[in-house]
Amino acid sequence: MKILRFAPLLVLLPACLSLQSDEQKAEAAEKAVLARHDELMAQMDKLYELRQQLQKTPLADTVAASRHRRALLGAENGMLFWMHHYRKPADTVTVTHRLSYFAAQQQRIDSVGRLFQTSQDSARLVVADGSAPTSSAQ
Repeated sequence: MKILRFAPLLVLLPACLSLQSDEQKAEAAEKAVLARHDELMAQMDKLYELRQQLQKTPLADTVAASRHRRALLGAENGMLFWMHHYRKPADTVTVTHRLSYFAAQQQRIDSVGRLFQTSQDSARLVVADGSAPTSSAQ
């Protein structure tokens, strides 16, 4: 039902995109990739803080805590890997190739974003469970 509300926008989207030059499309694609990168970089401290909380929280299942710390570290490493391998194409590269490159980079940075989200969500659950008082201490 919600999708139907956006249907008119989806019809207009191709028309709006066709008004842009190919160069403008490439610039917009690059800006979208870099905006996603910036959004995720703002979350890097949260990954570190969650890792530290998992380290300090007295958990009954240290194997689970270790697994979640590794997942958070994997998300951080995913971002670092992406940053080290991202190379803006030269302006002399055809617009078609630049658009293709930015589309691939968007997929990669979105994948890093999914790692961020899933690792943080699961770590928060473990931290919340670990900080709750246990009923076995009676």
